[in-house]
Amino acid sequence: MKKSVVLLWVAIGLLVALGIGLAFSFYSFTQQAIAPITNTTNTLRTQVAKVLHPTPTILPDPVTIIHDVRSLARLETIQYSVEKIITAETGQEVFGPLFGDRLLFVAHGIVIAGIDMGLLEASNLDLKGGVLTVDLPDAEIFIATLDNEKSYVYDRDTGLFRKGEQNLETLARQAAEEEIYQAALEDGILDQAAINGEAYLLKFFNSLGFDTVLFE
Repeated sequence: MKKSVVLLWVAIGLLVALGIGLAFSFYSFTQQAIAPITNTTNTLRTQVAKVLHPTPTILPDPVTIIHDVRSLARLETIQYSVEKIITAETGQEVFGPLFGDRLLFVAHGIVIAGIDMGLLEASNLDLKGGVLTVDLPDAEIFIATLDNEKSYVYDRDTGLFRKGEQNLETLARQAAEEEIYQAALEDGILDQAAINGEAYLLKFFNSLGFDTVLFE
């Protein structure tokens, strides 16, 4: 009787082991079978994502044309960082929601001003009685441009039956540069550029031995 019980338990153990082995083999076979399907699905998703959200490709022309080369002697004495909000729109009449086009452009710009020392000649310097009188050229704005890394289109609303105006963002950028230029002028950038230039040149002339310097 005991021998029969032992044999029974041995048989049960073998069946359990065989069942576990078969289950593991079936799981491995299933994974191997669906792996190509999973890989194909992932590949298809990647391709669809590339079509819906393509990565822009920039291809600069290898030919470079230099139009002009000039020598400069500019003393940059001040820099402004300016932010302006520009609204550019077209067709915003009664049927604006249908045929209009409107964008909101956040413009970050840089304005640099100073004195063009290339305009300073011997006739602009007068030394009398140990006093050096300097007739400085007027301060001017050298650069007023957008910082493209910080400037961006915040929002755009195109009418239901209208294709986006191709040049609208370009017009917004041009208007932004002009607004940035005018904002710096209104804030007195030229006056401050002249003051900073005189302070710098005073130190320069003092270092050359001119103790008394007057600017006109």
